[in-house]
Amino acid sequence: MLNRVRILVATLWAGSLWTIGFVVAPTLFGTLGDRVLAGNIAGSMFRAEAWLSMACALILLALLQWGAGELPLKRRRLLGALVLSMLVCTLVSYFGITPLMAELKAQAPSGIMDGELRSRFGMLHGVSTLVFGVQSVLAGVLIWKQS
Repeated sequence: MLNRVRILVATLWAGSLWTIGFVVAPTLFGTLGDRVLAGNIAGSMFRAEAWLSMACALILLALLQWGAGELPLKRRRLLGALVLSMLVCTLVSYFGITPLMAELKAQAPSGIMDGELRSRFGMLHGVSTLVFGVQSVLAGVLIWKQS
């Protein structure tokens, strides 16, 4: 039963990442005429996703530690490494990159950034997108390696 719970939690985590990152956020920017509003909504959703990611990581690590006795040690270590790598992606993004982006946005309260701010924001957004892409691939590997 704990094996199924582990798979369910990993699937919830991966599905939430993929849905918000590859469906919801692009839809917001493609549908709403106001890019600042779209960014604010997407940012709120990514914040919720970060907290969900942290919860899923902790649950999975606990299940791998205490509830995965049927898994070979090598498989448990691989799954643990994947979960920890995904958690690091979340922590770097949420506690590292996101506050820097918020600081830049605060410097342009009307939502219109000058060239330098826009360039720095774009660079941070690119790094954030790269981290999210790595985390998304790791999520696929995590699901794949569960069985």
